[in-house]
Amino acid sequence: MDVLLLKSIKKIKNVSVSITRYLLSEINRNNRLIVIKGARGVGKTTLLLQYAKLFLPENNKTLYVSLDDLFFNNNTLYSLAEQFEKNNGQFLLLDEVHKYPDWSREIKLIYDDFPNLKIIVTSSSILEIYKSESDLSRRAISYTLKELSFREYLQFENEISIDKIELDDIIANHVEIAFSITQKIKPIYEFNNYLKKGIYPYYWEDKEDYYSKLLQTINLILEIDLPAIENIDYNHIVKIKRLLFAISTSVPFTPNISKLSEKTEMSRQSLIRALHYLERARLIIMLQKNNKGISILSKPEKIYMNNSNLLYALSEKNANVGNIRETFFANQLIDLFKVNIPDKGDFIINDTYLFEIGGKNKGQKQIKDIENAFIVKDDIENGINNIIPLWLFGFLY
Repeated sequence: MDVLLLKSIKKIKNVSVSITRYLLSEINRNNRLIVIKGARGVGKTTLLLQYAKLFLPENNKTLYVSLDDLFFNNNTLYSLAEQFEKNNGQFLLLDEVHKYPDWSREIKLIYDDFPNLKIIVTSSSILEIYKSESDLSRRAISYTLKELSFREYLQFENEISIDKIELDDIIANHVEIAFSITQKIKPIYEFNNYLKKGIYPYYWEDKEDYYSKLLQTINLILEIDLPAIENIDYNHIVKIKRLLFAISTSVPFTPNISKLSEKTEMSRQSLIRALHYLERARLIIMLQKNNKGISILSKPEKIYMNNSNLLYALSEKNANVGNIRETFFANQLIDLFKVNIPDKGDFIINDTYLFEIGGKNKGQKQIKDIENAFIVKDDIENGINNIIPLWLFGFLY
């Protein structure tokens, strides 16, 4: 265990805390078992190390370990926790928990047997921790680390720090808020760059080969993460890849399940399950009508790529401006609010606010005489009345 402690101390000391993600300040530090989920590449490991550096003791009371470490070839997670606790350890940080067989059972035992330990784990967003055989739902509090918001991108790219803005504030005070921000940046220029590149933090490691790295990340999600969590063979993974490509060349669209089944050579049930896998992997967004329930076998009303960077990487020819606008809006609001497809307009949020997305010449026709309805326009710096700039919704987190 001494080798793991030395590795842990080195990693924590070396991580930079000059720029941090939004979730860092939202984690409830009083909980004994915290799960941080997110897609591959969104920065879960960095977040975990920054959390340790900023909030946890620097001595041997804190241990960070990745669950794919060779240590676990001959040792169990439970035995590590037992030894760590005997040596006065208090904070056990477990990275990539889904890479360890029987993770849920051992974490449950660790939680129950060592009440003085606080445990924080990261996992793939594909993982359905509340359906684990050991039922961690009564023990764990779970968070999802989203992709970089436009606000966070500005912080990474230009070192511009702007506080997040609540949706109600955007709706009520967007004119004043937009004006204050446009005194600091040229939002249209920065926003268009963000839509193409910069939604995943590793963009800053290699800007030139960003799309290649993004395509590699997609392959790793489908070929490594998904089979590790779900019992899926390689032939089925090939079909899921085919499905993802078919979606990327068509989004946003209302799926024709029969045609998709034929194109991907998948049964209806397998196809719908594959769509849910892709959604949990944060590669697509599926939305329902606001009056329709959601189940594992329900057909989505509309499908989007998860974000515009994926759209450019997988199908640049299909990255038309209308798709990009709607994809950005859906990505920034999903997970934070209830997002559905209304009968009129493009999106309805929390069954209350109706939004129609368009360019600077978009009219009011689609939302005429509808209460709490707004036009969200691209290519404008400032709005007026019920017209709100699209880029402003990138400051929600």
